Amino acid sequence: MPYPLPLTAMGLSLQERDKKVIWHPYTPQKYAPDVIPIVKGEGAWLHDETGNKYIDAVSSWWVTIHGHAHPYIAERLFQQAKKLEQVIFAGFTHEPAVELAEKLLNILPGKFSKIFYSDNGSTAVEVAVKMAIQYWWNKGDNKRTRIMALTNSYHGDTFGAMSVSERGLFTLAFQDRLFDVVFVEMPGGKGEERERERERVFYNKLDECACIIYEPLLQGAGGMKMYNAKALEELIAKCRAHGVICIADEVMTGFGRTGKMFASSYCATQPDIICLSKGITGGTMALGATACTESIHDAFVVDDKMKTFFHGHSFTANPLACTAALASLEIFEKENTFSRIESIHQQHLSFAERVRGISNVENVRVCGTVIAFEVKDSVSGYTSDVRERFTLKALENGVYLRPLGNTVYVMPPYCISKEELEKVYDTVVIAILSLTNS
Repeated sequence: MPYPLPLTAMGLSLQERDKKVIWHPYTPQKYAPDVIPIVKGEGAWLHDETGNKYIDAVSSWWVTIHGHAHPYIAERLFQQAKKLEQVIFAGFTHEPAVELAEKLLNILPGKFSKIFYSDNGSTAVEVAVKMAIQYWWNKGDNKRTRIMALTNSYHGDTFGAMSVSERGLFTLAFQDRLFDVVFVEMPGGKGEERERERERVFYNKLDECACIIYEPLLQGAGGMKMYNAKALEELIAKCRAHGVICIADEVMTGFGRTGKMFASSYCATQPDIICLSKGITGGTMALGATACTESIHDAFVVDDKMKTFFHGHSFTANPLACTAALASLEIFEKENTFSRIESIHQQHLSFAERVRGISNVENVRVCGTVIAFEVKDSVSGYTSDVRERFTLKALENGVYLRPLGNTVYVMPPYCISKEELEKVYDTVVIAILSLTNS
């Protein structure tokens, strides 16, 4: 039943009003818990309306890399908002978009020549996949029809991004409407023999493959799966030898998460296309960017207007978002961010040894600023109720953590202090032991 607005006139709290009008993401509606109204963010902390505060140990879904309400980004946004907040990006341009593209092309690994802007991680992936498919279409190559992705992968929630993601819980309702993709074992993984045979057959048909998309070194939503650069290097080299377009989805791994600015930097052979989002603006605003090489772009520089890349978004290259991204990149230098990243990495390694001694913990792993492990449970995977119980216990201790089912991970903003991170670790241990004793 619809409610008249505004609901404030009904004397309801923000939490109650939210429950009546908001549908939250990745939340079972029948079992949705009461949400916590957040009124302020500051550094690594979130403050609720009742005065409680929580360390944001997951960087608000992996985006807030420099901490909340960073004054430098806020000031840059304020100044830009007074000049230009939005303009159509077909036929117009502006300084923040051009400057950001210049800086990204300068720091990206490999030889990229063009930046295509969009709105978020899913759209950055959509752009990349469409770009790769149309590349071959523009060249008149009708043989390159296959698309390859990795097992355990997750690339977003739009239909193209879902299609190149592992079939499972997130895509179950849409299985029959996704385009066909050949999934191969994660580099260094141990697939079943049947899957190995399927991969062998496919690898013999790489000349029919248009592109491969992968999350370098760290697969996020698929369960924080980690693999080494050498295995990835071998996969990329094999594909590149057959002319397959390689797409690196660095939506999560970009901007320092794995210890270097981009995870692709760990490999000598670079992709043809890179997808960026999440940390690109320091978590301040939504922005997606897809970088491609000159050879990819050249396939669209043709006389035939039918071969135009017909893709765009209303907020493509939004001036405020581009400004936030520029400010975020400047913070890396102003605050010596990579020394903080290395400090977090070292603390994670020490904590890994500590948590390995807990009986119901397995598969402890670290990659850059991310530490992850599984809590043993009768139900493994995303549907495990470990997440709900773990999150509640962590909140009681002033830390926000949101496990992927029974996969617990810590991915803090880079501004977190050593003392704050130790508090996160202590809370993790308390939550694990509470599960054991419940």
